[in-house]
Amino acid sequence: MHGFEWTSLATAAALVVYMFMSIRVGVARAKYKVAAPAMSGDPMFERHVRVHLNTLEWLPVFLPSMWMFAMYWSDAIAAGIGVVWILGRILYMMLYVNDPKTRSFGFGIQAIATFVLLGGAIWGAASALIHMP
Repeated sequence: MHGFEWTSLATAAALVVYMFMSIRVGVARAKYKVAAPAMSGDPMFERHVRVHLNTLEWLPVFLPSMWMFAMYWSDAIAAGIGVVWILGRILYMMLYVNDPKTRSFGFGIQAIATFVLLGGAIWGAASALIHMP
């Protein structure tokens, strides 16, 4: 399928960031000596886990929203907003691990990007239904 190359690349980039966060959890598990299957222990380990899990919680809303936005509006714009989401998640990760109280800025960036994509997807689908022959 051609026509969604930018959204495909943004999807791949989001998944690479998520995998990177997963690796950071494994590294933190070893560094802070938290043996599997434990999910708690050293607060620094728990910060890495929360960043990873919070990203997982947002992926099921973000990814379909980005793809639907791309279908109804624009591949390039959807991917661009997807990159904003990725940057927000990276910022969230850095801020949260440093000091959880400062995570809101990165979280807000990715949340706004998600809501724009979801809103655009809903608007596009509704508009398509209204204009059906």
